Amino acid sequence: MKDDAPSRTAEVVCLARARDQSRSPDERILDDPYARSFLSAFSRAALATADATGKVGEAIEGWALGLLPYVLCRHRYIDDRLAAFLADPAPGRVVLLGAGYDSRAWRFADALNGRTIYEVDHPATAGRKERIVARMTLPEVDRRLIVTDFIHTPLAQALADGGVVPGERTFFVWEGVSMYLTREAIKQTFRVLREVAGPGSQLAMDFWFLVDQPDLIATAHRMSPGFLSLMGEHITFGIHPEDVGDFLRREGLRLVEVADAEALERRYVKDSRRVYPAAYLLHAEVG
Repeated sequence: MKDDAPSRTAEVVCLARARDQSRSPDERILDDPYARSFLSAFSRAALATADATGKVGEAIEGWALGLLPYVLCRHRYIDDRLAAFLADPAPGRVVLLGAGYDSRAWRFADALNGRTIYEVDHPATAGRKERIVARMTLPEVDRRLIVTDFIHTPLAQALADGGVVPGERTFFVWEGVSMYLTREAIKQTFRVLREVAGPGSQLAMDFWFLVDQPDLIATAHRMSPGFLSLMGEHITFGIHPEDVGDFLRREGLRLVEVADAEALERRYVKDSRRVYPAAYLLHAEVG
């Protein structure tokens, strides 16, 4: 992402959510009535074209190697983990790291029941989102924005400046970010989460990894990070799901579950869409 421009991939993710909203309720992976509001004119045109062309629109989704169904399943999986966290009557808060055009603050307004939701993001993306939010009619929630460039202001300082007090039970969402970071940056983020988290805190996030099958489809999946690089957002980190438990344990987190493409398809996909196999979700306990 360019320093002065909103994230392109954040809008692509939002476009995927808006596209799924065009499907019948029984075929949707995710229900997000707010996604369309955050699309640019170009993305709205792309959405209208996909909706109008029917099967052509589905073919375009298929051409993307399962990335669009993956981001929908990613969002839904995290939604389910968050819903379970909020169903517990114990006090708690939600922290979204790299929030993008996330709409959980309003989609979970009733379940939040007055709990605070913090959205942490880059100034360019956060600024565009806030300009759009100002024009919308939305449920009232305790939503607090923490704007940081993640370079000049360390995450720990940004959270402290934004009012995130250490020691409270927290649900952390870290979605669509880890693959753009270095190993050390990810480890440092885990350390910050441990310092902030209180008893009962949880994390839901995703990782990418290298598909190592020696066939043409796997080769195409290995080439897909190059597409994101063309958008200005470079894939720099991956870890195999077989290794992620030990990685988390060394950083003081306990792995609860891994959900790979097969598990996501089984849980959430009700049609013939396939989920991108070179990424997976995890749910972990923090601290």
